[in-house]
Amino acid sequence: MGEVVEVFHMNGFKSSHDDHEKCGWYDEIIDDDLKWSFALNSVLHRGTSEYQEIALLDTKHFGKILVIDGKMQSAEVDEFIYHECLIHPPLLCHPNPKTVFIMGGGEGSAAREALKHTNIEKVVMCDIDQEVVDFCKRHLTVNHDAFCDEKLWLIINDAKAELKKREEKFDVIVGDLADPVEGGPCYQLYTKSFYEDVLKPKLTKGGIFVTQAGPAGVLTHKEVFSSIYNTLKQVFKYVLPYTAHVPSFADTWGWVMASDEPFAPDSECIDDRIKERIYGELLYLNGDSFISSTTMNKTVNYSLSNETHVYTEEDARFIYGHGRAHQG
Repeated sequence: MGEVVEVFHMNGFKSSHDDHEKCGWYDEIIDDDLKWSFALNSVLHRGTSEYQEIALLDTKHFGKILVIDGKMQSAEVDEFIYHECLIHPPLLCHPNPKTVFIMGGGEGSAAREALKHTNIEKVVMCDIDQEVVDFCKRHLTVNHDAFCDEKLWLIINDAKAELKKREEKFDVIVGDLADPVEGGPCYQLYTKSFYEDVLKPKLTKGGIFVTQAGPAGVLTHKEVFSSIYNTLKQVFKYVLPYTAHVPSFADTWGWVMASDEPFAPDSECIDDRIKERIYGELLYLNGDSFISSTTMNKTVNYSLSNETHVYTEEDARFIYGHGRAHQG
């Protein structure tokens, strides 16, 4: 490569070029000796809020990607995989969900998927960062209808504080949070005390909690996935991990559902509920794909079965890495 010209980096945006000028590559550092690179058309938008740095990049392969604090959150061409897997399994496993509380979810995609369910009466989306929400409202046009839906209640607050003060309970609570990063606030929403003392009391009888749980590949599942799974096992009677490959993440991704009631639906039941409850067409998920996603390979299954780490404020695990864009 030629001389590297940094356009922005994790600790502050810098540029010697116009944002819309072609700037080469976006690198996301996965480990000290490993990075994932995206060829760029341009840096479309960028900004800094009270809590984090935000950017929207136009990549050649994955379309527009949303980057927060140097970590890619979603890509235009395949975000439907992540968000369908996050939202639809708990709503389809629940016999009759009416209310949903989304922790995080500022880009609006989780709310968009929840609002496809015709039986849903109320979706509360609680994100701590007003500027992220406003940024996504302006620039992620695919979610415009979701933000305008009368069933959506948008709250700007810390999700922990919001759940604590609310008297109402929810049929499904969703953790659409950023990965736990050292120094960030999100890791506290993955802890046993939060699940036990704050979140679980806000579920209705038979309610279901689901959270994104980080990388779940053969080489990456011990970063946080196995720990989140084991932590939820300390709080709920039934805990179900599942995974899917997300191309733009360059890895298999994990989610975990938890409830005090068993997850009963089979493949045929899920397909029937999709037909009965969901307006429009899902692009990724059906009954067979969900059931298969709950089967772990031998390596991951062994780790889940033998994990002993429990997430606490004093003993947390973190995701490594950050990203930057540069001219090659």
